[in-house]
Amino acid sequence: MADDATEVLSVQRLHAHYGESHVLHGVDFKVHEGEVVTLLGRNGAGRTTTLRAILGLTDRRSGSVRFKGHETIALPTHRIAALGLGYCPEERGIFAGLSCEENLTLLPMLAEGGMPLDEIYAMFPNLWERRGSPGTRLSGGEQQMLALARILRTGARVLLLDEISEGLAPVIVQTLADAITELRRRRYTIVLVEQNLHFAAPLADRHLLMEHGRIVADIARDEVARRDGVFREYLGV
Repeated sequence: MADDATEVLSVQRLHAHYGESHVLHGVDFKVHEGEVVTLLGRNGAGRTTTLRAILGLTDRRSGSVRFKGHETIALPTHRIAALGLGYCPEERGIFAGLSCEENLTLLPMLAEGGMPLDEIYAMFPNLWERRGSPGTRLSGGEQQMLALARILRTGARVLLLDEISEGLAPVIVQTLADAITELRRRRYTIVLVEQNLHFAAPLADRHLLMEHGRIVADIARDEVARRDGVFREYLGV
């Protein structure tokens, strides 16, 4: 990443708690505009908690989270999101009783430039075919496409995506990979929590490996093959 690239997210000394459980122990990383960065690690490493702590969704957090130059550590979640930060949680969070298209149109706008419906449907043809179907009738893969498409509608240009490939059929996983590739081409900034290195490796500029609530390695795309042993150590692959 060039030295003059715009830094959009800076996480420093981030600690987070759920009740009495101290989950993050001083997480440090930065993400620049247009980057795709993965958070990789075993279950319990702190990857999802890192996304939630960035948004203020843990019981307690401390340290520094700067988003587009704004210190957000003391802000409530709705104000952080309003700065243009989109979150796609693992549980997807779609409105099950609304149709696919209603899910895409009944959304708050965080910024100008939300993706138009025709572009959404071009990126996810399944959603066009199922646009009148309620969320409860969508397959797991279609729900995941809808969850990602919803945050693209809001105008957010920085996206936090949690395990979007988990448990899905290979054809759906490839559709999601193609979507991320297109978003990268459009200079969206993405932090992607994943366990599936085979899915993440071709998509990301950098891979951040987590263990016990800390970042233990920062590996660039062109270093992946050379540092295979590090991935094996922390991912068990």
